[in-house]
Amino acid sequence: MEFVWVVPRQILFPEATPHGLIALEPQELEERYLAPAREHGFFIERRYAESHPEFKQPIPYVAVCREDSVLCLTRLSTQGEKRLHGKRSIGVGGHINPCDLDHGELFSSACSRELHEELVLPEIELPLTPVGLLNDDTTAVGAVHVGLVYRLDATALEVSIRETSAMAGDFESLASLHALATTPESPFETWSNLLLRSGALENESNIKVNA
Repeated sequence: MEFVWVVPRQILFPEATPHGLIALEPQELEERYLAPAREHGFFIERRYAESHPEFKQPIPYVAVCREDSVLCLTRLSTQGEKRLHGKRSIGVGGHINPCDLDHGELFSSACSRELHEELVLPEIELPLTPVGLLNDDTTAVGAVHVGLVYRLDATALEVSIRETSAMAGDFESLASLHALATTPESPFETWSNLLLRSGALENESNIKVNA
């Protein structure tokens, strides 16, 4: 039995429910969403959470970037989440579990754990930058989840896929992926599609390159 961190929907979205990426500076993201999600969240059984949209399950969703490219993954049919089989993704992440409480700040700990579970990375403090919040209530998956979007600067890091039986992929240019995401037959899972269409990662990349 798996337990996951959830937050009452009304706490996160007391007024209108947003759609797509809400790009925010780190301090504003902390004040508007992360702090309330920590204060009012709690663990419940995942099977229950998956069918109760009055709760939102925060999912750390990390884009692994190298200047103007991003790690693009394809979820294989061996993965447990059948609803995402065959979909392409630029986000690495997953549910927040009780073990994440034991390793520092809840959300960054979950980010680090998920990254190391899915990818082979150096055992260092990873250079993560908060990007914003992703929400999409138009799908069954999206209705019970909310994405906490981070960018990992992997310019100086060796990166490879750990779960080769569950995922395949490589670094691809953000420009080409953005173009693909805007086609009617976009192959990306919903969150990746919304994130790519927002252009937020391309803006972050430009800042990084021109700094």
